[in-house]
Amino acid sequence: MREIDGLTPSVSLTTRPPRSGEVEGIDYRFVTEEEFQRRLDADEMAESARVFDARYGTPRLPLEAAIAAGRDMLLDIDVQGAHSMRSRYPRDAVTIFVLPPSFEELADRLRKRGTEDAAAIARRLSRAREEFRAYPEYDYLIVNANIADSLTQLEAIVRAERLRVARLREEIAPWKK
Repeated sequence: MREIDGLTPSVSLTTRPPRSGEVEGIDYRFVTEEEFQRRLDADEMAESARVFDARYGTPRLPLEAAIAAGRDMLLDIDVQGAHSMRSRYPRDAVTIFVLPPSFEELADRLRKRGTEDAAAIARRLSRAREEFRAYPEYDYLIVNANIADSLTQLEAIVRAERLRVARLREEIAPWKK
């Protein structure tokens, strides 16, 4: 977020417990299953999905406030969430599929994270292989081999999207007179 001017992070809700080092309100908002369901029932979520044993979702009000103000918001969501966002916000959603350089590298990263046992890592890898099939539905693809290169690519995407004619309402207004 520090690298790309004007990019606001979305803070997702989740029902899973915090991992070591995660900070409430920065990494996620950690809520109970009941609170998550209450927010769903009240239409407070822009998208939600069950991933393994937990639920994740994007609060609707901060997202819609950002859209109304013309601010860019970055969401870190899975393919279910991306599908929902494209359906619910077709004019505003820009999707970027982020891949590791290989499934072997993904497995290594998961092991080094040290937050899950071998069975959980195997489930994540299986799901990653399934989700990989969705990449052609996305607007952009970043292969995250090097974080600096990936950030440069993300910044290029953000800059290009900000220059789309359909997004330049205020800049074009003086010419319409």
